[in-house]
Amino acid sequence: MENPVVAARLRKVAEADLPTSFGLFRIFGFKGEYGGRLEEAVVLRMGDVSGEPPPLVRIHSQCLTGDVFHSLRCDCRAQLELSLARIAGEGRGLLVYEHKEGRGIGLLNKLRAYELQDHGADTVEANEQLGFEADLRNYELPAEILRHFGLTSVRLLSNNPGKIQALERAGIEVSERIPCIIAPSDTTEIYLRTKKEKLGHLLEGF
Repeated sequence: MENPVVAARLRKVAEADLPTSFGLFRIFGFKGEYGGRLEEAVVLRMGDVSGEPPPLVRIHSQCLTGDVFHSLRCDCRAQLELSLARIAGEGRGLLVYEHKEGRGIGLLNKLRAYELQDHGADTVEANEQLGFEADLRNYELPAEILRHFGLTSVRLLSNNPGKIQALERAGIEVSERIPCIIAPSDTTEIYLRTKKEKLGHLLEGF
């Protein structure tokens, strides 16, 4: 059930069927305005997300290099595919795909950060050398999207405690955190270690 309370800031602009290799989803486009800043997100919904248990939810930040070009500098595409497979396995759930490239710094700045990483900076250091915080995301839009679908409790596919805290501040209970762990490779080991040690990501066993 859609929640009219959030309609003032959040607007659904489109929806359609989306057959994928993981199964049939319904795709939605949303816009939201926050402090004069316009944000957009895409949502993939499978099945009926109402009722118990709470549905699986993944909040995924856009990563052109990983999601589209199969970059092995990060684990983004692997986490995306793992999440879609888990949702399809249960036959119900939501994936919120935010336009937050490079933890919110944008695509071209992310490529500038890559250049700094090629010269020895880690992902956090590179963002900071460019004058940004390590992570600029705040998750207001995803929280309102979840409320739009009538959700007050979710099972979150994430390793990021910041997402849990943001949802719970917005009144969305995270009834369970489901790890989204991808085994490290030669090209992702430093990246993953930085996420664990500097950003506090919950990478058990790493």
